[in-house]
Amino acid sequence: MKRTTFLKTVVFCLGIVAGAALMSVRAHAGEWDQKTVFTFSEPIEIPGQVLEAGTYVFKVADSGSDRNIVQVFSEDETHLYGTFLTVPDYRRQPSGKTIVNFEERAAGDPKAVRAWFYPGDNYGHDFVYPRAKAAALAKANNQPVASMPDELAGKTTKPVKSMNESSIAALKKTSLKAQKPTGEEVGVTEAFAVPGK
Repeated sequence: MKRTTFLKTVVFCLGIVAGAALMSVRAHAGEWDQKTVFTFSEPIEIPGQVLEAGTYVFKVADSGSDRNIVQVFSEDETHLYGTFLTVPDYRRQPSGKTIVNFEERAAGDPKAVRAWFYPGDNYGHDFVYPRAKAAALAKANNQPVASMPDELAGKTTKPVKSMNESSIAALKKTSLKAQKPTGEEVGVTEAFAVPGK
C-alpha cells in the first residue's frame, strides 16, 4: 500500500515538473514574434508613410514560413499601420538591447527606419522601401537600400487579417532589388551579402 502511494506521489510530482516546463516555454513564446514596443519622440518614416511621435509595436508577422515580414501597430495593437517586407540585416555582435537604425534625411524631413534588431539576435530586419524612395535614401546616406516596385507601396498599408491575403501574396512574389548611392539597381543579395559567406 505504501509503495503504491509513493509511486502515485512520484508520478504526481513529475506531472508538476512537466507542467512547469510547459509554462516556461509559453512564457517565452512572445520572443518568436519579436514583439517590441518603441516610443519615438519625433515623427519617423516607415515604408509608405510617416508615423507621428508616439508609441508603436513592431512584430514579425505570424506567417509560418516567412520571417521577413514585419507589422507595425498602434501601442494598443488595435490599429495596423502596415505590413512590410524586410531583408535580413547582419550584425557581427548581437546587442543585449533593441537596436533601430535610421536613414538620415534632409533637414526638416523625418528620419526613415532602416533596420530593427531584436535583443540578442545577429540578424535583423532591413525595411524594403518603394524604388523611388529607396533611391533617394541610398543617395542621401551613401549606402544601398532594399527596394520593391513603386506600384506595390500601397499594398503595405492595406489592413490584413492573415498572411494569405492577396496584398501579402503580391508582396511575397515581388523580385526585390537594391538601390545603390550611384543610382544603379542591383540584386538584393549582391548589395546585402553577409560578411564571410
